[in-house]
Amino acid sequence: MTRQTFTQNQFQDRLRSQDYWLETTYILGLLAAALVLYSINLGSLPLRDWDEGTVAQVAKEIWLGSKDSLNWLFPTLWGEPYLNKPPLVHLFVACFYWLGGVNEWTARLPSAILTACSVPLLYGVGREIFSARTPALFSALIYLTLLPVARHGRLAMLDGAVLCFGILTFLCVLRARRDLRWSLGAGIGLAAIALTKGIMGLLLGSIALLFLFWDTPRLITSFYMWVGVLVGIMPAIAWYFAQYLHAPQNFVNTSILSQSLERIYTSVDGHQGPPWYYLLEILKYSWPWLLFSLWGIKLAVENRNWSWAKFTLVWSGVYLGAVSIMTTKLPWYILPVYPALALAGGAQLAAIYNLPSYRFYPRSWTLILGLIAKVAIVGCIYYFFFTENKDNFFIAVILAAVALTMSVAAYLVSQKDRQFISILFWGMYVCLLLFFLSPHWIWELNESYPVKPVAQIIHDKVSSDRLVYTSFDYERPSLNFYSDRRVIPIQVEKIEKLSSQELQLLKQQLIELIPKNKENLQEKLKKLKPQNLEALKLAIPETEIQLRQKLQRKIIHLQKIHSLKQYWLGEDRPYLLIERSTLRELNLESAQILGDAAPANWVLITKNKQ
Repeated sequence: MTRQTFTQNQFQDRLRSQDYWLETTYILGLLAAALVLYSINLGSLPLRDWDEGTVAQVAKEIWLGSKDSLNWLFPTLWGEPYLNKPPLVHLFVACFYWLGGVNEWTARLPSAILTACSVPLLYGVGREIFSARTPALFSALIYLTLLPVARHGRLAMLDGAVLCFGILTFLCVLRARRDLRWSLGAGIGLAAIALTKGIMGLLLGSIALLFLFWDTPRLITSFYMWVGVLVGIMPAIAWYFAQYLHAPQNFVNTSILSQSLERIYTSVDGHQGPPWYYLLEILKYSWPWLLFSLWGIKLAVENRNWSWAKFTLVWSGVYLGAVSIMTTKLPWYILPVYPALALAGGAQLAAIYNLPSYRFYPRSWTLILGLIAKVAIVGCIYYFFFTENKDNFFIAVILAAVALTMSVAAYLVSQKDRQFISILFWGMYVCLLLFFLSPHWIWELNESYPVKPVAQIIHDKVSSDRLVYTSFDYERPSLNFYSDRRVIPIQVEKIEKLSSQELQLLKQQLIELIPKNKENLQEKLKKLKPQNLEALKLAIPETEIQLRQKLQRKIIHLQKIHSLKQYWLGEDRPYLLIERSTLRELNLESAQILGDAAPANWVLITKNKQ
C-alpha cells in the first residue's frame, strides 16, 4: 500500500514538473516573440508629434536635471511645470537615455518592452479564467498580432504601459480569488496606471470591481483584500499628495481637471467624434481577428455563467461604453479594450479547434477572409505596377503577404481544416514584421513636413536662449525636441481694417476660386467695390458654403501675414520659420536666410546685422 502511494506521488510530481516547464516555455516564447516584433526597427523613423515628442522632451529634461533638482518628482517641459500626465513612463525613458543616449530607439524602447510584457501577462489571465491552456494561448497570440496594439505599443507613448499595468492588475485580481495576498499586486498595478495616465486607474479599477461583484461578491467585503489594495496604491497616493503640496492650484486645474475630468465632457483641442467613433476604429484596424472576437462575444453571452464570459463581457462592454460617451476622442484611447476582444477571440478559436472534423465552420468566415485576400491582391497590384515611389514596394510586399495568408486561411476554413488557425497566427506575425521593417509604420509622419532637416537648421543657427516663431498652424513637439529650441506658432491677431489695395487683391483671389459655370457671381464680384471685409462677405450668397469657407481661409492667411510683419518690425533680432511662398508674400526688408530645408520648402530667416 505504501509502495503504491509512493509511486503515485512520484507520477504526480513528474506531471507537475512537466507542466511547469511547459508553462515556462510558453511564457518565454510569447515574451521573445513580442520583444522581436515590438522592438525591431524601432529607431528607424523620427518621433511623431504630440505624445512622442512631448514624452521624449520631458524625459530629456529629467535626464539633464541635477540630482538635487527633483525633476524626477516634479518634471518640467521647457522649464515650466509639466502636469499633463504623471511621470512614470517619462522616468523609464530618462533611465534608457542614461544607458544609451538620447535617440528614437531609447525613447521608444521602454514602452515597447512594457507592451511586450503584456503578452505573457494576458496568457496568465487566460490561464486563470479558462479551464484549458489552448484558449489562453490563442488569446495571447491574437493580442500579439493585433495591429493597433503592436503599432501603438512601439511608440514613445503612455498607452503600451497602461496595457501592461492594466493586464497585470486584472491578473492579480483574478488570482486574489484564491489567495488574498495577490490583492497587493492588484494595488501595485492600479498605482502604476495612476502614475502613468491618472484617471485611467479609476476606470480599470471600476471594471475589476464590477467583475468581482458579479463573479465573486465575497471579495468585495473582504477586509484583507482592501488592505492589500490600499497598501499597493500608496505610491500613487504619495505622488499625488506631493504634487498638491508643491503647487495646489496649478495641479488641480491642469492634472485633475484640464487633462483628466474635462476630457469626459469637453472636447480637448478639437478631438471629438460621434459615439460610434471607436466602433469604426475597431472595424478599421482589427481584421482578421475581429471576425473571431465577434463570435467570441456571442459565445460569452451564451455562457455568461462562466467566469471567463463574465470577465470578457464586463471588460469589453464597460470600457467601450465609457470611452464612447466621452466627448474627447483619440484613436489610442480604445487600446485597453483589445485584450478583452483577444480573450473573446481566443475562446472562439479554441472552441473551433476542439470541434469534431465533420462539423462545418461558419461560411461567413470563408467569405470574409477571401474578401480580405482579394482586397490585398488588388492593393498589391496597384502599388507594384501603378506607382512610381520606390517606397511603395514595401507596401506591395506586405499586401502580398496578407493576400497569401488570407487566401490559404480561407481555403482551409472551407475544407474544415483547423490548421487555418496556425496559418493566421504565423501569417499575421510575418506581415507585421514586414510592416515594421518598412518606412510606413508611422503613417502620421506624412501629415506635415519632415521635421529633422528643419530642426537641424534651427539647432545650428539659433542660440538655445532664443525663441523661434513660425507660420505653421500648430506647435510641433517633435520639432522642439530635435532642434532643442522652442518653435512657437505666431499668434494671429484679428485685422480691424484692410487697405483698399488689400481688399481688391482679396476680391481678385476670390473671383479666381469661383467655378466657371457661375458667371453671374463672378460678374457680381467684379463690379463690387468693397469698403471693408464685411461687405465682401455679404456679397457671397449663404448657399455658397464652400466659397465662404475659402474666403475665411484667405482672411486667416492674411491675418497671419499681418501678424508676422508686426513681429518682424517689433524685434531687433527676430527668428522666423516660414514657407518660401510666405517669404515672397511678406517681402521683408533686410531679411537674411539662415537655412533652407529644400525638401520641406521651409526657410529660417532673421534680420541682417546692421
